[in-house]
Amino acid sequence: MELRELRYFVALAEELHFGRAAQRLGMSQPPLSRAITQLERRLGTVLLERTSRRVALTAAGEVLLAEGRAILGAVTAAERHTRGAAATRPGLVLAVKSGTAGDLLKKLLDAYAAEPGAATVELLLCEAHQHRLAVRDGRADVALLHLPFDSAAGLDTETLFTEGQVAILPAAHPLAARARLRTADVTTLPDLPTARWPDPGGGYPEGPGPEIRNLTQLFQLVALGRTTVVLPASAATDLSPDLAAVPVLDAPLVTTAIAWPPHSRLRTVADLVRVATCL
Repeated sequence: MELRELRYFVALAEELHFGRAAQRLGMSQPPLSRAITQLERRLGTVLLERTSRRVALTAAGEVLLAEGRAILGAVTAAERHTRGAAATRPGLVLAVKSGTAGDLLKKLLDAYAAEPGAATVELLLCEAHQHRLAVRDGRADVALLHLPFDSAAGLDTETLFTEGQVAILPAAHPLAARARLRTADVTTLPDLPTARWPDPGGGYPEGPGPEIRNLTQLFQLVALGRTTVVLPASAATDLSPDLAAVPVLDAPLVTTAIAWPPHSRLRTVADLVRVATCL
């Protein structure tokens, strides 16, 4: 199996549409179709079920998608690490969701920098779900995830801490004066529809609330009285005076974890994980 064929298959398996996959790969549809057919012949199994209306993965296709993502991610990481091998000081890419893990991130970076032989840490600030994808496709070595909102499937993880959640409200809203709330108090507000985050595929759930991409946008909309949201308590540190955070008693707990690819053998990753778990 060639890497070129694997890239073609992963693109098609993620798009489930020959036209979109071909556009993403910068090629026309006929050679993409021929390459996938050739790959199926080589493997001796059908990877995709095709009809005039849809493309769907078979069980074998699901397996190859998972394995293919890991292989391509490892190749991308290997290329990046090889280019960086000539540097006088090794580098490490840490992916985080923009605006989250503020205190933890500072403590982690400071503690790791004090380690003998610490690598230079490059921060990759991402929008929703992109930090996990960055680790999976090899653009980052490690990421901070918030479970269950982020999926850790296919990654190795260590738990760092678990916390409750808070409702973010305009400071002038009547509920902002409460000592505590329940989820129903927040999600049934007629004047403040709940913000909608994208799913891992980039789509948004149905609902009247605004579509959100990052915390900066979210907090501005809450301050303007356009939406509200329930977030991990750590995301509500250093709020502006026009925002309030109120604990939500029945919201599920959120676990912050550090995650890395299972194939990683980098000493720098192991050292960063060790430091993170000791904080």
